[in-house]
Amino acid sequence: MKEGLAVTADGQIFRGWSVGAEGVRQGEVIFNTSMTGYQEVLTDPSYAGQVVVMTSAHIGNYGVAGLDEQASRPAATGLIVRSLARRHSSWRAEGSLGELLQASGMVALEGVDTRRLTRHIRSAGAMPIALGSDVDAAELRQIASEAPAMEGQNLAGRVTTRRAWTQPAVGGQRGRVVVLDLGVKRSIIRQLTMRGFEVQVEPMDCSADRILSLAPDGVFLSNGPGDPAVLTVPIATVRSLLGRVPVFGICLGHQVLGLALGARTYKLPFGHHGGNHPVRRLIDGRIEVTAHNHGFAVDLTEGSDPGDLRQEVAPAGLKTRFGDVVATHVNLNDGTLEGLACPDSHAFSVQYHPEAAPGPHDALHYFDQFAAMLGSR
Repeated sequence: MKEGLAVTADGQIFRGWSVGAEGVRQGEVIFNTSMTGYQEVLTDPSYAGQVVVMTSAHIGNYGVAGLDEQASRPAATGLIVRSLARRHSSWRAEGSLGELLQASGMVALEGVDTRRLTRHIRSAGAMPIALGSDVDAAELRQIASEAPAMEGQNLAGRVTTRRAWTQPAVGGQRGRVVVLDLGVKRSIIRQLTMRGFEVQVEPMDCSADRILSLAPDGVFLSNGPGDPAVLTVPIATVRSLLGRVPVFGICLGHQVLGLALGARTYKLPFGHHGGNHPVRRLIDGRIEVTAHNHGFAVDLTEGSDPGDLRQEVAPAGLKTRFGDVVATHVNLNDGTLEGLACPDSHAFSVQYHPEAAPGPHDALHYFDQFAAMLGSR
């Protein structure tokens, strides 16, 4: 194996071995605390533009399988791990993680002190990083320092579908859901079709008139990467749909819904990435352990600094022309908003991933809640 290097924009050097494709890549470095699900992480379109550091020490032991892919190819820019499995063992495996990295052209390093790198991200925040082989540290630092900040990047435009497509319902069809594709995962489509809905997936620049012409029972706003504030077309589309058709959003879709309702978004220091984030449901205090992947958050408070939010301070909510917007969930780690609802407009959203993939299934019932909302109408 070739020696490899990763250098952050602030000059921190991390040494390892190249286990992926040749070349040099740059992106925002983030850490993910999931112990399994590395294939789902790498193929999740929400990771576009990011270099993923897996905090679990041993990655790749059960190989990869086609059913675990969340998109047709990996979306992450690069991967950094402590130890990549030399052998994989699973009855489901169709190949190794190393083979996937090579075939997809992903630059990856192993043998890196991922604990030190994670602690640096925690203290200094997510930042650009450059990684590769056959290159020196000074050049990598220069490449990292020239990488664009995540703020202002329309990464959803890179991963949205280029044409509309339809996935039939599983079993008897009970209705139709239009998915506004900001970077949708296959597991989300699966959760909707399993509940009897035909799913019509539309590009992110689809108009409200086009969506309403499809006569949907509901509209789903998908996950996705990048800064939500720059998605002016999807925000305007959702604003035009509110009150006319039920809306459910997750992850980036949650942020787009919040912006359409008049809230604001802000960049988190190092984001939420992993399958073990505790979230409290405000209506009854129930705790759900949830899967996250986002670097931005929604703020419903008026005139406060989002950085001052604490878990004992529940976001206040907003009064809008669409009805009152209320906070429904809060993150127990840092107090950020994790869900909102606008009952008068039959709209709600959560910041995390109810479908998990990877992660716990505590929040799967929100797909049932959405299905029940559509059935009641």
